[in-house]
Amino acid sequence: MLTHTGDKPHKCQLCLKAFTVKSHLKSHILTHTGEKPYKCRICQKTFTHSSSLKTHMLTHLIHTGERPYKCRICHNTFTKNCILKTHILTHSDDKPYKCHLCLKTFIVKSHLKSHILTHTGEKPYKCRICERTFTQSSGLKTHMLIHTGERPYKCRICQKTFTQKCHLKTHMLTHTDEKPNMCRI
Repeated sequence: MLTHTGDKPHKCQLCLKAFTVKSHLKSHILTHTGEKPYKCRICQKTFTHSSSLKTHMLTHLIHTGERPYKCRICHNTFTKNCILKTHILTHSDDKPYKCHLCLKTFIVKSHLKSHILTHTGEKPYKCRICERTFTQSSGLKTHMLIHTGERPYKCRICQKTFTQKCHLKTHMLTHTDEKPNMCRI
């Protein structure tokens, strides 16, 4: 298999970037042509990659409040099955992944990998537009919303939109009398 040999026989004629798999080259060429063949059936927005469309479709689940995956233990609900599977591990005391630097333990190996970056200071995820770097891919994804203008989190009461779920949660408090951060003095 070419992946293991390091051979990259599929070359882009425009920038000479090479790929091991022909489908990756085809996907790459779209960055030059600007073509966006993947279209959302709900809002008609178009995307260069099918994975971007799948991520976008989650914003519609967020808008409708649909969270089809439910934890049998605590009954929390989730938009993706993979998130539910990771969540279920939180109900276990087993944390098999240990940081060799500070001995902190983790349920999931990917969480340990992300944690180790806090020790090294490495920020491997880089924005192609403004060059800002991030320790986690999720930080880059959230950051990219600044450039796209997409605001996937919408208040069901006043329709105001937000780039981050935590900002919507904070905003929702303006519609209630709840004040969770009361000054003790």
